[in-house]
Amino acid sequence: MIVITTPTGDIGRQVLDRVLSSGEPVRVIARDSSRLPEHVRAQVEVVEGSHADADTIAKALRSADSLFWLVPPAAFRDAGPAGSYYLDFTRAAAREAASRGVRMVHVTSLGHKHGYDGVAGLLSAALGMDELIESTGVQYRALALPFFMENVLHQTQPISDQGVFSMANIADRPLLTVATQDVAAVAAGLLLDTTWNGQARVPLVSPDGLTPDAMAEIISETLGRTVRYQQVPLAEFQAQMVQRGASPSLAQDMADMINAQNNGIYDAEPRDPASATATDFRRWCQNVLKPAVQS
Repeated sequence: MIVITTPTGDIGRQVLDRVLSSGEPVRVIARDSSRLPEHVRAQVEVVEGSHADADTIAKALRSADSLFWLVPPAAFRDAGPAGSYYLDFTRAAAREAASRGVRMVHVTSLGHKHGYDGVAGLLSAALGMDELIESTGVQYRALALPFFMENVLHQTQPISDQGVFSMANIADRPLLTVATQDVAAVAAGLLLDTTWNGQARVPLVSPDGLTPDAMAEIISETLGRTVRYQQVPLAEFQAQMVQRGASPSLAQDMADMINAQNNGIYDAEPRDPASATATDFRRWCQNVLKPAVQS
């Protein structure tokens, strides 16, 4: 029995589709089962509720073998400190999985033992979650990820209308990336593989290490028109988030995360050639970004 959290999220949905195609029994945890496609509801066992809830996770892990774990984004307007949120959300699941011998495959950040001299916002929260999971003794594989290519999809309107995409990341510093389809493929493979044990991290990074300026060049070539990158000052980015309704805590955690990215937090964690994923940024732009911009 494979248990999957966030089954309607971007990564969780793709993991679920891949595991279902294997024919293995699947149980999902969902706050609202009506959001699941009808064909999915017909194939899975559904436990309704939040996967942060101790009773819900205990019910979901009965007779389970493995668990796909992903902490969903905190509420945009009401988010408190990310560190507390990640730990509070994960504590019951980690303990329950450890006590039942359920292996965990969980999504986290690249940058373990990074030595970065400063807080890293959402990344610090994810890495703190890793320490909590490890402390329970549960067997796990931690998918250590950098910047999601899919974050660029939030820029489809300015790319289409103004020929620009903007972030607070340094324009000429390489920013490691990964496509969610590659994350889902590795996660599903680990959930279906019964041979691994122990505790280990699995860094996943696209084969190219592009700067945001270089990303703009590839976007331009893919779309057949000029798209430039615009670097937004970090303080301005943080203020814009608050103006759009984000809580001050979330805006601060996001700013701290980007500052850590700009200072090389992703570069510090050792990686081997096996960490390279299948999808490079050019292929992702062709297959995902271009159709999104055109629509």
